[in-house]
Amino acid sequence: MTDSFRAYRVHDNGRFGEGRLESMTRAELDHGNVVVRVAYASVNYKDALTARGRAKIARKFPLVAGIDLSGTVEESADARFRPGDEVLTHSFGLAVDHDGGYAEYGRFPADWLIPLPAGLSLFEAAALGVAGHTAGLAIDLMQLNGLRRENGKVLVNGATGGVASIAIDILSRLGFQVAALTGKSEESAYLTGLGAAEVLDRNAMEFGTRPLEATLWAGALDSVGGEQLAWIARTMQKNGVIAAFGNAGGVEFQGNVLPFILRGVRLIGVNVDNPLERKMAIWRRLATDLKPRHLERIARRIAFETLPQAFEDLLAARARGRMVVDFALR
Repeated sequence: MTDSFRAYRVHDNGRFGEGRLESMTRAELDHGNVVVRVAYASVNYKDALTARGRAKIARKFPLVAGIDLSGTVEESADARFRPGDEVLTHSFGLAVDHDGGYAEYGRFPADWLIPLPAGLSLFEAAALGVAGHTAGLAIDLMQLNGLRRENGKVLVNGATGGVASIAIDILSRLGFQVAALTGKSEESAYLTGLGAAEVLDRNAMEFGTRPLEATLWAGALDSVGGEQLAWIARTMQKNGVIAAFGNAGGVEFQGNVLPFILRGVRLIGVNVDNPLERKMAIWRRLATDLKPRHLERIARRIAFETLPQAFEDLLAARARGRMVVDFALR
């Protein structure tokens, strides 16, 4: 391990912090008992908000941004891990109050590390990252609440986003008929390539105002919230299941109770801050029956030095799918 290495750190400047590319040293590694050489780290909207100081997310300064990572154990003071072991991690306060993935090395508590499941490469683990784990958890919860292929179509809203793109791929692999709802109709070929049976243009949709609309969906995954989540609830079939995991359209929605008491609709919140064993169970599924078939199409590798532009693209809604920092790229 070299003493000096590349990192993207957020400092206590401006209203919510200010990020920059820089070097850090071994002496500056955060607390923990396992040192990991980071191979890949994904780029997420939350990362862009943190890095550009757009929201109060960072709770310590300086802070290495990046809410997930995959890599190889370099040093370990915990018997569960040895040098050379391949691992991944996310959540547990990464890039909030503990250094995250945008550095060539990181030190973490062993209790936060997940051994790389058989069936996944380090790149695939990072391409999935928090987004893939969210998609896998959402689908797992929906299946536990009665979602079946024979029940009918599944709507995926905000379809070109990272979580939604992965969800479309997984649901298609499982044999579901998927309808992708997007405000980017020019991305129809991308979405059908992932397995969407139809692509709906949000800009041409009539969302209606009745307490109950025509029944359309057996299931729905929503990253938007706001008015669109309310419309989804009103158009669910009897005993339909909605998984909500985002708020791109707002944190509030004007709904009513009729979909829930007359149609038995279930609205499930998806939160990835679960115990380690629950996380590991979802990752095992992501390596087997929930593994997307088109990760190389969904995710593209970027060089570490291009992170500032990646953040700007995310914040300006110019990105689709996933971006993954590959520390080997120069």
